[in-house]
Amino acid sequence: MGSRSAAEYQSLLIRLDSHNRIPDLSSAAIEEFLERRPVAARWWPRLVAWESRMLWLLSGPFIVVSMFNYLLSFVTLMFVRHLGSAELAGATIASVGIQGLAYGIMLSMSSAIQTVCGQAYGAKRYSAMGVICQRSIVLHLGAAILLTFLYWYSGAILKAIGQSESIAEQGQVYSRGVILQLYAFALSCPMQRFLQAQDIGFPLAFMSLGVFLIHVLISWLVVYVLKLGLLGAALALSLSWWVLTFVNGIYIIFSPRCRYTWSGFSLKAFIGIWPFFKITIASALMFCLETWYYLGVVLISGLLSNPTLSLHSIAICMNYLNWDMQFMLGLSVAASIRVSNEIGASHPKVAKLGVLVVNGTSMIMSIILGAIVVIFRDGLSKLFTSDSQLIQAVSNLCPLLAISVFLNGIQSILSGVAIGSGWQALVVYVNFAAYYVVGLTIGCVLAFKTSLGVAGIWWGMIIAVLVQTVTLIILTVRANWDLEVEKAIARVEICKR
Repeated sequence: MGSRSAAEYQSLLIRLDSHNRIPDLSSAAIEEFLERRPVAARWWPRLVAWESRMLWLLSGPFIVVSMFNYLLSFVTLMFVRHLGSAELAGATIASVGIQGLAYGIMLSMSSAIQTVCGQAYGAKRYSAMGVICQRSIVLHLGAAILLTFLYWYSGAILKAIGQSESIAEQGQVYSRGVILQLYAFALSCPMQRFLQAQDIGFPLAFMSLGVFLIHVLISWLVVYVLKLGLLGAALALSLSWWVLTFVNGIYIIFSPRCRYTWSGFSLKAFIGIWPFFKITIASALMFCLETWYYLGVVLISGLLSNPTLSLHSIAICMNYLNWDMQFMLGLSVAASIRVSNEIGASHPKVAKLGVLVVNGTSMIMSIILGAIVVIFRDGLSKLFTSDSQLIQAVSNLCPLLAISVFLNGIQSILSGVAIGSGWQALVVYVNFAAYYVVGLTIGCVLAFKTSLGVAGIWWGMIIAVLVQTVTLIILTVRANWDLEVEKAIARVEICKR
């Protein structure tokens, strides 16, 4: 830094002062500008506009990828509903409890790639990225082998948690049909994160959209034409995920954009795997503690005095919260990549600017989405049921859902920043304390010791996310970004060996 001549620096100021030239500026130029002088108030709108453009160019495709990946399972359940109520109930509980759990583990493990590959890409250590991706695939395949037992014996597990014989039986049929999908997860999750770490978003978005359309066609053929039933629908989902995995792999191997980061398969993937394994485990625990809590909330709601009404109302609200999470997941990934790239490139001030802009953006989006939930709360419940009692129960929960949507928007982005910075091990403790020590305790007390019922469970969840969010804000505000750059350099050096 500080290597430009006075004339070159004056040219930089002129370019920065022009709205039309903002997109042409590089992160290095912005970093130098932020280092060379105190930033006057008139520059901030231009800096925010520059960073916002970078953020939306990155996050837009990632949001599309997150949404359409989620829609693959959603569409499958839409076709399964025409097979019968028992098939739908079994597939739904298996999709949420078994498949959702496995996908959450795979997705959370792959966030380690966002940290290490993102920082390596920013530091221009391109040759290390392919090996890191392969190491992640090895670890994911190991996890898939262990999770296979969960899928195969899902019927006994569903019975153990109180499901009826017919639902458990259909759930087992569905779970065994998507075992192949589990191994597609093990390959596609690391590959998608590998591409995202290189700011490759639009090709991924087109691939996800294309596979989604193919999946709709395959599901229609399997259910309506070939009449292969629940097992056929599950196998169709597995096939679609393998198509997605195949096109992701073809792109990595043959795309010119990956020519420096992918140099072929290497035995180095099996050597020095321990440092990356520790980051992967921390990443998995960070997200799994959060995911398992939400699953626990649904199960606990079934223990209340009116379990059917409680379970259905909270399930409908959780469905909308999941859609919000998918949207924010794309924004969170973009935040993670922006922060990891800039830290890896030794641009701490640009990383800090990115953190400020993405959090401001998520706050505005969360306010808008929360307002939509409150305004249209009756209509949202009527999309799922015509039962007046259930409509009222969902409507009563919608203000709490709106609060959760707001907090989730902020929390998701802060989690993305934590991933980009490599703070997963620290956030594990934060999540455990927030969700299980604070949230679960307060939720159970309010639900079972007061008249709040299901609202008490949701208040516990709100308080848990609030504690988590405030803690992450403190960690982010107190972060020494120059020190994070040094840590990133050391992290990439260790993991590339």
